[in-house]
Amino acid sequence: MGKVVFIHPDLGIGGAERAVVDAALALKSRGHQVEFVTSHHDPGHSFQETKDGTLKVTVVGDWLPRQLFGRFFAACAYLRMIYAAVYLVFFSGIRFDVVFCDQISACIPVLKLSPAKVIFYCHFPDMLLTQRRSFWKRVYRAPIDYLEEKTTGMADCILVNSKFTASVFSETFKSLRHVTPEVLYPIPDFSSFDKPTESVTPELLPSQVGTVFLSINRYERKKNIQLAIHALSALLEQKPDADVHLIIAGGYDTRVEENVQYHAELVSLAKQLGLENRVTFLRSLSDEQKRTLLKHSSCLLYTPEREHFGIVPIEAMYMQCPVIAMRSGGPLETVADGSTGFLCNNDPREVAQAMLKFVEDPALGKLFGKAGRSRVKTMFSFITFTDKLDTIVHDLITGG
Repeated sequence: MGKVVFIHPDLGIGGAERAVVDAALALKSRGHQVEFVTSHHDPGHSFQETKDGTLKVTVVGDWLPRQLFGRFFAACAYLRMIYAAVYLVFFSGIRFDVVFCDQISACIPVLKLSPAKVIFYCHFPDMLLTQRRSFWKRVYRAPIDYLEEKTTGMADCILVNSKFTASVFSETFKSLRHVTPEVLYPIPDFSSFDKPTESVTPELLPSQVGTVFLSINRYERKKNIQLAIHALSALLEQKPDADVHLIIAGGYDTRVEENVQYHAELVSLAKQLGLENRVTFLRSLSDEQKRTLLKHSSCLLYTPEREHFGIVPIEAMYMQCPVIAMRSGGPLETVADGSTGFLCNNDPREVAQAMLKFVEDPALGKLFGKAGRSRVKTMFSFITFTDKLDTIVHDLITGG
């Protein structure tokens, strides 16, 4: 067995963080020694395994700025990760065989100064996540984009989270077209989802509502959460007497200006549409609260377009909660249209039509829920995920 160090920029509670935590737990279950080095870790805003001693976490360089004058977020993130890599290689005293790096590849040249093998997990090319509307933004991003492509290619093993991301990887990194990244779906350990759920409280889930729709995403504009609110409004236009409620829940960090702004925008939108009594906003859920919501909701609305993979639909299906998602990206690989949920275009009225099916036929939700659970167990097993990742790490260590 080997020693694997995970190096990650901000160990919060997003999908990328859940993916690396699950990867660490998978390797630990196979006897590998694992620990994290990160630039930021707030115990009040992180997954349980990173704060209860299950996984050792070392924070390095949190004093470095996250931005300068409200700008240069990417440059600061690169600097923080490079600093963490320098610490790991030259000053930590940690012996390691493999480094599992994700999100930011700029630190890989430093990691390659050690004898360890480097795995880079590409959730999605970073250069595609930022708009370049001005000349100066293009000038600023040009060296960062170049560095991302060149340093990504230096990894000993490149993993991606879906076939969709693999295709985008090849289209984006033109100098790396000779590289075929390995697809490793980021599947969680569902044993935690079998634990008892919390008691339902009015603050968490409205009582005596016929159909409860649920949206779980970080409060970021790219998550397209406003679609869920517009779809609810369209549903009520078609069926004014529908006994429905929408819960919008997700990651929220007061340090992230977009989280604060977008949450306020969504609250304002609900009021403008006269839905303030039909929409509940929750921020920074615990794992127990998320399980409770998934168990007692009628359907999950998953609104991001071209989502790289999307772990929430997998979690929902495991909890026997049907899914309505966009007809693009990861959900094309995870949601069986017409069997475990519905795939729709980014159109409130089309989404509303899918929602209406669960309002008018409650038995459909139970039927789709059972099919979803079966699909996850068959196609997205944590054991399969663990086997594949363990084999990759073993081959890197042994030279296989």
